[in-house]
Amino acid sequence: MQVAIIHYWLVSMRGGEKVIEALCDMYPDADIFTLVCDREKLSEKILRHRIFTSFLQHIPGSRKHYQSLLPLMPFALESFDLSDYDLIISSESGPAKGIIPPPHAVHICYCHSPMRYLWDQYHFYRGNAGRMTRLMMPMLTPVLRAWDASSSLRVDRFVANSHHVANRIDKYYRRSSVVVHPPVATNDFAPGAQVDDFYLCAGQIVAYKRIDLAVRAFTKLRRNLVVLGDGDSREIKALKQIAGPTIRFIGPASFAELKSYLSRCRALVFPGEEDFGIVPVEAMASGRPVIAYGRGGALDTIVPGRTGILFKKQTVEALAEAIEIFEAMEERFNPDTIQMHAAQFSAMNFMMEMKVVIEQELARRNKAIEPIKMEKSHSPLFEGVDQVPLH
Repeated sequence: MQVAIIHYWLVSMRGGEKVIEALCDMYPDADIFTLVCDREKLSEKILRHRIFTSFLQHIPGSRKHYQSLLPLMPFALESFDLSDYDLIISSESGPAKGIIPPPHAVHICYCHSPMRYLWDQYHFYRGNAGRMTRLMMPMLTPVLRAWDASSSLRVDRFVANSHHVANRIDKYYRRSSVVVHPPVATNDFAPGAQVDDFYLCAGQIVAYKRIDLAVRAFTKLRRNLVVLGDGDSREIKALKQIAGPTIRFIGPASFAELKSYLSRCRALVFPGEEDFGIVPVEAMASGRPVIAYGRGGALDTIVPGRTGILFKKQTVEALAEAIEIFEAMEERFNPDTIQMHAAQFSAMNFMMEMKVVIEQELARRNKAIEPIKMEKSHSPLFEGVDQVPLH
């Protein structure tokens, strides 16, 4: 069986690329197709596979400014010749599912999210975009939405990374899906020997993650908050301007530093709405509870009162109240219990669950293409009539 893995772009090693690594473990001979690729940013595991890029790779600056090439992506994806492949797994958060699968192939889409900037977060992205992008989006997005919705019909089976994403697949594509949570390297984390007096925000610093709520809430409460990560320079500058003396910005950190901060913090603070959210699972794998906004993927991963606290409104006041509730019951959170809960999101579980979905779809397709034997009907309408098979 010839297997192709389709990923929107390979320019960093984040959550989507960790899914690709797990798929590479499942299919060590698979070929990878992607719009643009920066080999210097990829893991050895991915680089062991043959990687095919689109014509966008040859546009100067494409590896850095790939998102601005969105209008060309449908043409680039449809240019991939996948006629030799029997199983196609697309990893979708951009337009990856828009490839043209051959009739005999099974196409399974692992969906991290329908494209946010086309659908539910369109107004947020447009409001935070530059002037030229704001002018162009109303003209381009209707065409791209139509293509995105129609290309969903090229998928045989959708797999969503959370129930939140499954609901959006149903809303925008009118397709059902099965939920398989993404792989998290839970075995790489462990509780620390001690807990220090600080809370932690970790991950990419961009506007939609609402780190501003945490900065304002902890400034108001005069609690220590460490902000770990890199991202939008304008957003980081704005956060520093509103931060009080108890807020500390660390910047980008190594994996070893991330593990250290996660294992020592009082709790991870997660104020944004994410499709899944890997950092909260990493915090729980470190035995630490999570204070999160109660929407999106957090509803799949956090058990209120046992592994963390969920707040219902995305406001400074609601987050501050959640922090005070957490501190009143902080001693009830057991690191071993939290760590055991996080283990269910391991890479091994991901691969086992994906294998079941893929084998089911392959079996369904094989059954569908078996030769159909024509049998004489027993309906009264055809009684006494010899049926002649057509050749």
